[in-house]
Amino acid sequence: MTQSSERLLLGAEKSFHSTAIESMAVAPMKKDYQNHSSRSWNPKSRELAFLLLYAAAFYAFIIHRSLQLSHDHYTKLFGLRSGWFISQRFNDVSDAQWRNFRGNLPILTVVFTIFAFVANALRSFLHLKAKGMSVIWLLISLAYLSYLHGACIVFIISIASVNFLLVKRFARTKYFSFVFWSFNLFFLIYNRVYDGYSFSTLGQYWAFLDNFRGTFRWHICFNFVVLRMISFGYDYHWAHQDSRSNVKKHIQHCQFCKSGKTCYQFLQERSVQDDKFAFTIYLSYLVYAPLYLAGPIVSFNAFASQLDVPQNNFSIRDVAWYGVRWAFSLLLMELMTHLFYYNAFATSGAWRHLSPVDVFIVGYGVLNFMWLKFFLIWRYFRFWSLICGIEAPENMPRCINNCYNLESFWKNWHASYNKWLVRYMYIPLGGSQRKLQNIWVVFTFVALWHDLEWKLLSWAWLTCLFFIPEMLFKSAANAFQATSAFREFVLRELHAVAGAVTITCLMVANLVGFVIGASGINWLISRFLEKDGIPVLAGMLVTFYVGTKLMFHVQDFKQSRH
Repeated sequence: MTQSSERLLLGAEKSFHSTAIESMAVAPMKKDYQNHSSRSWNPKSRELAFLLLYAAAFYAFIIHRSLQLSHDHYTKLFGLRSGWFISQRFNDVSDAQWRNFRGNLPILTVVFTIFAFVANALRSFLHLKAKGMSVIWLLISLAYLSYLHGACIVFIISIASVNFLLVKRFARTKYFSFVFWSFNLFFLIYNRVYDGYSFSTLGQYWAFLDNFRGTFRWHICFNFVVLRMISFGYDYHWAHQDSRSNVKKHIQHCQFCKSGKTCYQFLQERSVQDDKFAFTIYLSYLVYAPLYLAGPIVSFNAFASQLDVPQNNFSIRDVAWYGVRWAFSLLLMELMTHLFYYNAFATSGAWRHLSPVDVFIVGYGVLNFMWLKFFLIWRYFRFWSLICGIEAPENMPRCINNCYNLESFWKNWHASYNKWLVRYMYIPLGGSQRKLQNIWVVFTFVALWHDLEWKLLSWAWLTCLFFIPEMLFKSAANAFQATSAFREFVLRELHAVAGAVTITCLMVANLVGFVIGASGINWLISRFLEKDGIPVLAGMLVTFYVGTKLMFHVQDFKQSRH
């Protein structure tokens, strides 16, 4: 890895949610409506035909205009390099995170292949269980971290060790949550404020170690370590209380577990035996090489269970096919970055001089580019973990344009982080009974976890504001009884209109948080409220309305098949 790769995959997390546009079909839907509509409302073929024609015309226009923009403005854009995939086309590698991942992909693959072969061979020949495999993965991962962070690995081990002692000491006391969160939040913020510390602060005798800090700043990756430390602490804390889930009830209702396999939810909720909370297993969990840089995030219970018994949900054939699909997605990304220079327009600031319709196209394209980028990064590391016998949640379980409400969007964008937030923050804070208050705490934490930047706090608080009308609309929709075909039609139309507004708000929030910053919000809004921007804004709302209705048809089709 190069020095520039230090922003590689935590940046991937910065987007925790950067591509809200992905929900070209975002609309809060009434739960009862989904079940009722599949019984009493059959999609009209004429409407579906119109929706498909509109979508085809929309994407034809987007592709044509994007090609024209890239051709006309490429000399003014930063970050373009000579292409290889398509002759006589430049390649958009203006995104540092994607450029570093793409550039380091060959060496990463060699290293991961060696690590996976060694770990699996030792497991097979020595018949290793949890403690044995934890030692193997700890040694492999420490070698990996030594290259990444050099002497700074001392900081990681030191903080992790103190956290382990705090958990063991306070887990059974009423002060546990206060002490535990205070410790982890302190280092989450303190590491960033002091930029990972300096050995010279410990004395001039240790100053020479500052010359051996590795190729990747340790405190960037430590944000993930904090999540794992919290997971370990609470899983240990709950293991000594009454069970937080009815395992038998879960098996009775989970079709996946009934089939003889074990779903991730079951592994996460089922407490492991006390001997699994050993120090070596804890450390191997924190620095587990396949998921160390970017996740997906796996809970301690699920990790320790699979150290003992490797995952059996994916056969060798399934894992191989997963890798093949990833390779095709990589080719799709190369095609996209050779043809459309969306990110270069955004990073160079050239899109500020475009017409409103072109600003929309670039904004839409940049957020879709980010989705595909994260899709590739997260699935690459999950693929490696599957090969090594540890199944982690899929971070992108749903396609970019296949979400129809805010709640669904967050569940399917960085899904493993969403599971972590729900389990270790949202439910302990009171869950849905205090939903309005909880989302402010959760999203503020998410912003601080990513970085100490005002634009991220702006993104978090804007997102919380957009949740309020959705919750109010959902509450009103639940009270509205679709007792006739006409009332059902009205309810469906209201959902579609709400979807159009929701997507527009999410575009603004995520562009502010991850592209233009809080200072650019006035420019963005004013651009679409000018005389030439109002028709474009109206067209956007119509397009998102159509997209939302198309998602209703997709949902109905899936339900009818089920």
